Amino acid sequence: MLKKSIFLLFTIFIFTSCSIQENKKLKIATTSWIGYTPLLYAQEKGWLEPLNIKLLNVVSLSESMYLYKGNNADVYMGTQYEYNFLAQKIESLIPIMLMNKSNGGDLVMSNFSVDELQKTEQEIDVYLEMDSINSILFEVFIKKYNLENKQINYINKDQAYISELKNINKATIIVTYVPYNKILEKNGFKSLETTKNNYDLLVIDGMITTKETLNENKKTFLELKKLINKAIENLQNDPKEYYETIKDYLIDTNYEEFSESLNDIIWINKNIPEKIIENLSNKNFPTRDLIK
Repeated sequence: MLKKSIFLLFTIFIFTSCSIQENKKLKIATTSWIGYTPLLYAQEKGWLEPLNIKLLNVVSLSESMYLYKGNNADVYMGTQYEYNFLAQKIESLIPIMLMNKSNGGDLVMSNFSVDELQKTEQEIDVYLEMDSINSILFEVFIKKYNLENKQINYINKDQAYISELKNINKATIIVTYVPYNKILEKNGFKSLETTKNNYDLLVIDGMITTKETLNENKKTFLELKKLINKAIENLQNDPKEYYETIKDYLIDTNYEEFSESLNDIIWINKNIPEKIIENLSNKNFPTRDLIK
């Protein structure tokens, strides 16, 4: 009986210890957006394990944000929109690292031309992630091309679902981002607007958490910043090796398409332009706590 009791206590101790270790992991929610792939690269290289960091890979920016909101992640990757959405509810929320500036990586696509959309009398289906930067991009698009009075059928879906859409006769608009646009191009949709040809729309991607989480894990975040910089350096020095390391996350994207998509972002992990810092500060996106 004594031996059984000792064995039971030992078993409970082992499982409790494992549970405690798992809980101590710093969990970061991220999508497969091209600008977040340095994290995926670091994970595949085994660099995150010594830092006790676990990535939660999701298919949409809104899912990433809601994972964080539901206390299932300690950090989430997102744009100014995803920051501002939760900052209204979480007072100590702050961006702590900037990754990239969208330079065509966020797109509005359609099976109709702008002229055809302006002339159509039929309802327009619009596929997008409602609780994400997608909605801002769409608002800018319809205002620019005077489509506000059209009958719009909003369809809130994640990008994995959206990327499977096929070209049909009904007027359809899709708001998406790299690498999902490559699949949609193959399905017959064409780009109408991007963050490259709309200079009024600044889209920044970064890492977001609370002031408390930053302070509690400052050394870990400083080391993670170094690894992100290292990953981007590896990308620039040997893009083929980088692609081979993370290609399983890219959803039917070949090396040539991956290489093209790199033109759709500008890395700002180092030497962030002062103009961008000023622009963000003017739009209630705090920059004081950024790890540079």
